[in-house]
This record gives sequence, structure tokens and C-alpha cells, in this order.
Amino acid sequence: MTVSLEDVQTAAARIADDVVLTPMQRSGTLSQMLGAEICLKFENLQFTGSFKDRGSANHLRSLSAADRERGVIALSAGNHAQGVAYHSARMGIKATVVMPTSAPFSKVANTEALGASVVQYGTTLYESREKVDELQEAQGLRYVHPYDDRSVIAGQGTIGLEMLAAEPSLECLLVPVGGGGLISGIAVAVKALRPDVEVIGVQIESYNSVAAAFTGSTEPPAEGDTLADGIAVKSLGKATFELIERLVDDVVTVSEEDTERALVLLLEIEKTVVEGAGAVGLAAVIADPERFAGRNVGLVLSGGNIDSRVLASVLMRGMIRSGRIISLRIRLRDQPGQLLSVIDAVAAAGASVVEVHHRRLFDPISARSSNVDVVMEVRDGIHAEVVIGALRQAGHQVDQIS
Repeated sequence: MTVSLEDVQTAAARIADDVVLTPMQRSGTLSQMLGAEICLKFENLQFTGSFKDRGSANHLRSLSAADRERGVIALSAGNHAQGVAYHSARMGIKATVVMPTSAPFSKVANTEALGASVVQYGTTLYESREKVDELQEAQGLRYVHPYDDRSVIAGQGTIGLEMLAAEPSLECLLVPVGGGGLISGIAVAVKALRPDVEVIGVQIESYNSVAAAFTGSTEPPAEGDTLADGIAVKSLGKATFELIERLVDDVVTVSEEDTERALVLLLEIEKTVVEGAGAVGLAAVIADPERFAGRNVGLVLSGGNIDSRVLASVLMRGMIRSGRIISLRIRLRDQPGQLLSVIDAVAAAGASVVEVHHRRLFDPISARSSNVDVVMEVRDGIHAEVVIGALRQAGHQVDQIS
């Protein structure tokens, strides 16, 4: 399967009224922090919250009248499902989306709300594919592949056209890699127009099949749960692998910790919410700043559909890593007013108490005393030492819990 610059340019004209021309902006703060010119492409601002709108819209616009009449079917646990649902409803096409029973409730509800008929089957996408094949054959539906499809790849490639138009001085692009549709399309466009621009794919360490192929590694990936679930794909499609092998300069991996750090930075500095997959480009710069030092680097924030509970957890973990949330274990005598003494010392030092837990029964301490774990918010590590000093000055035994 061949995808050309002309295919991408045709897609751009075809879907111009269907998708958002998302902003491409330089981040002054991130650039200063990381020593590179960081330019962000905000695909998390598409209507359904991800770049998948582009490929879905282009595929659906490309259908024959007969295919539109019969309807389409898709397989997805998240962003692709919502893209197909949204654009099918806009175009008057009946859409069925098969989702695994493990798909988040919010994504199932969103897909239904956008107008698709959702069928849940199997606990994984690989098991769900059986139901797709069954329904497709029985009803004659057109399958909309999430990445291994010419029109889908061309649709995603329109991002590359927009990035070059907005920032002609780009020297390097960092693009998330899951099934490979996004980076394949971008690479087709960018390498045709600016072959000097380095195109680098980014995978999460636990799903590193493409990076392993680039390095010749035979070490099996860890797989399992990851914050970057949007790119937790075990293998590429045939078409996307061929395009990546021919056009992409390198594929790197990033850790869960650096991905969390990147997500927190984007929220705190750019005031934008991204999902784990959308943060891996920035994570790559965090992990290897010397490689990108002084260069004009474009990052694709591929999506923003993150579960609110996961987001809250990542933010709190980020505050712990940066030393803004600390936990202290304080030994108290079994006398009235001891806890009040702790609270007064913490307040006087300018910290804020988040949680308090008494530990009377299981710790190896005297029955006439208790341990109290106090979780608190401080400004930084220096402020934390001030708080600990104030508690010790008040006569308390204090240990910081790592």
C-alpha cells in the first residue's frame, strides 16, 4: 500500500470543514527549561479530543454511496471509536463500534452519545475482533481500520502539513507511535516537503515493538498496564510498518515516570490536559535533553482523553516527586493536646495538612504513645526542612516517609 503527498493534500482539502485546525504554539517556559525550541501541536483540541478525527473523517468522506448506505463498523477501546462515531453521525452514516468489556465506562458512554451503536465483546481488542468479523460479514458493513488503511493514514498526515506551515523552521518532530497511522501519515507529508526534518517516533517502554525493530533488539517487551494506553499496541499494521521503515529516522522509548512528568508539566505550564500517549513526545525530550538541545522541535499532543481519576493520581504523584507533597511520621505521647501541638507547628511554618492517620496498633511502640502520619503540602524541599525543624523544636520525634 502506497500513500503519497498528493493523498495527504487531497485529504486536507476533503476534511477541511470536518476537523479543527488546531493551534501550533511555541512554549517559552518549556523551551527555557529543556534547552530546545519546543513547539506544540494541540491535537487534544479536536472535537472528540484526539487526532483520530482526521483519519476517521477522511475514510468516511472517501466511501462510495453504496458503502455509506450499508454503514460502517470499527474496533476500538477509545479515541478511534469516538472519531468514527462522531463523523459518521455528522455524515448520516450508520456506525457500529465493537469495544471490549474492559473499555472504560466513560469511553463507552461517549461513543454511544456521539451516535454509534456500541457492541461490547471480549476482554481484549484481539478477542473483540471476532465480533467485528461476524457483524461485518452478516451485515455487509465497511470496516474502518484504526491505522492500517490508506485513507486513515492520509488523514492523519494532514497534521504534518499544518505543522510545517505554522513553523517552517522545524528541525525535528516527535510523534507518538501505537499502530503507526499517525507517524506514517506525518512522515509521508514531512519527508516529501522537507526531507531534512528528522521524524522520530516515541513509544512507551512496555510496548516497544517498533523501537526494538529499529535497534535490532530481540528482548520481549514487558506489556501490561501503562499510562500511555492510547499507544499500547503490540504490533504495527503492514502498511504502517513499511512506511515507518522507509521514512522514519528513529524510534525511541520513554519511561512511565518521564511520561507522568511530561503530563504534569503540560497541565501546569501550558494549562492543557493530555492523555499519556499525548505526553510521550515531551517525555522523550525530558529523557534525553542533550539530543534536542538548541533544536526547533515539534511535539504532537495526540489526545486529551484521560480518565479524571487517573489524572488526579498523576498530579498528586507529580507533587510528591517534586517534593511539594511530603509525609511525616511523628511520635506522640498519649497526652491531651499533642496533636494540636503538631497542627500548630505545621501552620506556623506555613504548610498545609492534607491527611492525618493515627497508628496505634501495629507499630512497635509503647502502648502509652502513638505514631501519627501527616501528609502535607509544602512549597519545596527547603520549605519541608523548615516544617520538620519546627516540629522538632516543638519537642516531637519526626521521620520523613519516602
